[in-house]
Amino acid sequence: MVLITEELVRKKSEHNERLISTLEEISLHQEDIEAIEHIQNWCRNLKILLLQSNLITRLENLHKLKRLEYLNVAINNIEKVENLEGCESLSKLDLTLNFIGELTSLESLCGNHNLRELVLIGNPCVDYPQYRNYVVATLPQLNTLDCIEITPSERLQALRELPKNRAIIVQKQADQAISRDEQRIRVAEQQSALADRCAGIDDEEERIKTFWQAKSEHCPEIRTEIARQHRLGRERHETKSPLDPPKQERNLFAPCGRPYNLNQGKLPFKFQDEADHYLLQLEVYRHLDTSLIDVDVQTTYTRVTVKKKIFQIAYSEEVKPEESTVLRSQITGHLTVKLKKLKINDLLITTKSTSKSYARSDDAKKVEKSKESLCGVVDISNICPPDDLPELI
Repeated sequence: MVLITEELVRKKSEHNERLISTLEEISLHQEDIEAIEHIQNWCRNLKILLLQSNLITRLENLHKLKRLEYLNVAINNIEKVENLEGCESLSKLDLTLNFIGELTSLESLCGNHNLRELVLIGNPCVDYPQYRNYVVATLPQLNTLDCIEITPSERLQALRELPKNRAIIVQKQADQAISRDEQRIRVAEQQSALADRCAGIDDEEERIKTFWQAKSEHCPEIRTEIARQHRLGRERHETKSPLDPPKQERNLFAPCGRPYNLNQGKLPFKFQDEADHYLLQLEVYRHLDTSLIDVDVQTTYTRVTVKKKIFQIAYSEEVKPEESTVLRSQITGHLTVKLKKLKINDLLITTKSTSKSYARSDDAKKVEKSKESLCGVVDISNICPPDDLPELI
């Protein structure tokens, strides 16, 4: 089962610099998603939600999207219209090529007063007698149905005939429900028999050919199985040959241990060498969430990871990581790292004060230990920013 994850949503929101809290439009089509979840909690400001060509079986978890104007769930496995009452701003709903047979479930949309366009093309319900007249009368707020404009005279006639047409629709959808139950049983038996037949074939290509040549019905179960076979086929093609050379990872250090200078994200930066400190100014994306930035200050280099891309810069003089500051501007989003240099006098004082109780033969070891104690990642949780850079990483 494919789930809607935060990683997937951030990946699809690159046009908003992967910031999902302010996202107004997102397209999650052709992802084999089977359930709608989390979106209403992560993206409260959504106006356009595109979920076509998935495996969604139910409309759910959308009631918090008060600003949602356009919902596209075409080519899914939906059999009933429900749980959209909370979408107060919904003006267009596309349900093309689903399996909606319970047409009276559209009555749940009566409270969606802003709904103007509804598309139900390709659903079983469109074949019911008086289908269009029933929908037009049931949802008087509509301007178009199935991309055809509703005229005032058509609406008046549909309203007059609504009681009679609704009775016809109720009977037809009851027949459809019985037919659908029989189809579920029949398809389950067919799938079981096909699985047994494929299991008896040793050759993988012949087994795949047997599946695709088998006759099947048009129903949610078959659509789900076809999507599963497509996914397995992609995985087989994506499997790397053992003869393929392994992907080379970028080295961060030279063989001698010297850190390289890297800028994988090609971020603009300035690096100033002052008398007692270094100043690094890195132009990070303005709307990028701070949680996607990681800063690691060491004695000989600083590494900044932005969206999994590494910026690393080395310096000629050692610095004091514990006295360095890391700030981010709320206005520009840029990152400022101030690195205080480690002077020789500081090192000598530290060495002298920590080596008195040791024999002279251990002095060299103590100096090295003092150096190591200066290395580490900066704890930026308690750094106070200046007035012009108020936001703290």
